[in-house]
Amino acid sequence: MSPRQQRPATRRIPNVSIPLADGTTLAARVWLPDDSSQPVPAILESHPYRKGDGVAVRDERLGRWFAAEGFAFVRLDIRGSGDSEGIIEDEYLPLEQRDNVAVIEWLAGQEWCTGAVGMIGISWSGFSALQTAALAPDALRGIVVLHCADDRYADDVHYHGGCVLGLDMLAWATSMRAYLAQPQDPTVAGDQWRTRWLERLAQTPPFIEPWLSHQLRDEYWRQGSVCEDYGAIRCPVFAVGGWADGYRDSVLRLVEHMPGQARGLVGPWGHTWPDQGAPGPAVGFLSECARFLRFALQGEDNGWAQEPPLVCWMQDSVPPAGTYAVRPGRWLAEPSWPSPNVAMVPLVLDPGGRLAGASRESPGPGAAVAAAAGELRESPAAGAPEAAAAGEAEPATFSVRGLQATGLAGGVWCGDSTPGDSPTDQRPEDGASICFDSEPLGEPLELLGRARAVIELSADRPRALVVARLCDVAPDGASTLISRGVLNLTHRDGHDRVSPIVPGERMTVAVPMQSTSYSVPASHRLRLAISPTYWPWAWPSPEPVTLSVHAGGASRLELPVRHATPSDQPGWEPLSPPEEQPAPERFSEDLSGRSGGRRVTHDQANGSVEVEFDWTGDTRTRLLDAPATELYERNVTRYSIVEGDPLSARVECEVEVGLERENWSIHVEAAAEMSSDLEHFSVRTSLVAFEDDVRVFERDSISTIPRNGV
Repeated sequence: MSPRQQRPATRRIPNVSIPLADGTTLAARVWLPDDSSQPVPAILESHPYRKGDGVAVRDERLGRWFAAEGFAFVRLDIRGSGDSEGIIEDEYLPLEQRDNVAVIEWLAGQEWCTGAVGMIGISWSGFSALQTAALAPDALRGIVVLHCADDRYADDVHYHGGCVLGLDMLAWATSMRAYLAQPQDPTVAGDQWRTRWLERLAQTPPFIEPWLSHQLRDEYWRQGSVCEDYGAIRCPVFAVGGWADGYRDSVLRLVEHMPGQARGLVGPWGHTWPDQGAPGPAVGFLSECARFLRFALQGEDNGWAQEPPLVCWMQDSVPPAGTYAVRPGRWLAEPSWPSPNVAMVPLVLDPGGRLAGASRESPGPGAAVAAAAGELRESPAAGAPEAAAAGEAEPATFSVRGLQATGLAGGVWCGDSTPGDSPTDQRPEDGASICFDSEPLGEPLELLGRARAVIELSADRPRALVVARLCDVAPDGASTLISRGVLNLTHRDGHDRVSPIVPGERMTVAVPMQSTSYSVPASHRLRLAISPTYWPWAWPSPEPVTLSVHAGGASRLELPVRHATPSDQPGWEPLSPPEEQPAPERFSEDLSGRSGGRRVTHDQANGSVEVEFDWTGDTRTRLLDAPATELYERNVTRYSIVEGDPLSARVECEVEVGLERENWSIHVEAAAEMSSDLEHFSVRTSLVAFEDDVRVFERDSISTIPRNGV
């Protein structure tokens, strides 16, 4: 074994009971340095995904790593999940946040802890860390948050641009119901495990009902959204995202609104840890976390505070593909965000169906970009409506009646390296959209940040949505998605209200796209594609919509154009390669079979289309700790729609999870179905639980929820 691999020994405490003031006991697993003669800082990760089995393999990797680095790593099952007592009634509740504060206080008081606590988390546990930090407990000195959001309404599995996220909302609610329906481990809970399990089955509600009932950004969503008051967070923040992940925008917002306090890292990755990053390249992320935590929890002067506040991966242009092992590109450092190296450059939607420069003196995108690159600090009005008056041609109107299956080539909202995650060739989608193309670029164009489409449009129905996609069109015609945005047009005045559409009446709306970095080569074209449908991302409007775009006036595309700076260094590598970790003790066996993926089926006879998304494949793992446990999951969602009939849209989810030991077997099946009519959503849910193949619980429910402007 090389010196790099000769890491200090660690020890694991499989279960620690943490008492709360209301009498509830929470369960945690703790990893410590084997030599615990001196107290160490503690790192807490808090979420509902079951420390004892569900994510035990991942926890073992992280726990051993951080303990060898001189920290205590603590994995908490939140109230109502895993081995903890209680019931969880919804995600990200104030009670969960208060529990975390109590746990932090408890950790700080342990004899093996210095009194300094940090939090780390990905997805749910990232949300949890941000929300807990906003309560500013004294012992919390720093947080590492990955792939999570500062705004629960704008950037999560529920809504995007005020549209119901058909791709994820029901699927995730059904998954959570299955996960939370599993019992405490009998070796932890003792003889009470079955009684508590039946209580958990009966009292844990289907999350889809409150999520779908709150269709506006009301107090339900403001609670737990730290963007409501960034100043409430007092500790340093290391925020991490990936361009293939759904939560990428939050990193830029945290760095922008917490200058000097938050530092951001955005790579090419999907919803995974960057040291295992997919798409690659993976990086030595755990070492970077340890360095940050030594700075935040121990006050180590290791240069962290002096380094660039934003480091990100500039993605090179790639041909469209459903899966990428690696996204080629290079690392960039920005001195702040917004960056002085980035300017918003407008390209107008001209009456000839082109993207053009904002004046006759800069007729094409290349000229407009070149002008902006020379005047980045002197272009505050780049996005002003009056700048978009190219030439003297008469305005023109372009119309499209939306095809309901537009969106099938869009990939997923939140990629995690499942085969087929990425958007495929956009030409089928482009053909069903109103498109504006630039001339071929005379020089490369780099984008960094959020593009925005400002569109003067009208719709022929009182409820409608608009989708704007920015694409890289290669000389051979292949169209690669760069970024996209959706907007419920009844939310054009804000997501906290419904502004009815007057059919045929013109309106000017702004459609922000998800943030990105992307280098468009010379000779390629930019394309803005606009449509009123995007299934299964956005739940369709209740009636077929004809959308009209009015070009030659205020309509424009605003691009976040980055220019090269003297500080750009070819081949600069701010992060080390992925850590060389010694093989852990024999802890588990992967027994999985086929991998997950997507399959699209068209029925030419009746015009229907179905997308089957197998989220997990045949996932099966054997944990070798006594008592040896085998766990498995099957998770499939089907999205169907019939062309011409938006009310045929349907999502069906089936999730099965199981735990098996010698003389003990638990099996849970959660299912759900969602559809709609003109005025209501209809949701059917079911939950069935088995012990040793005997049905011990069953519940079905039907909910009818009014459509409020969607």
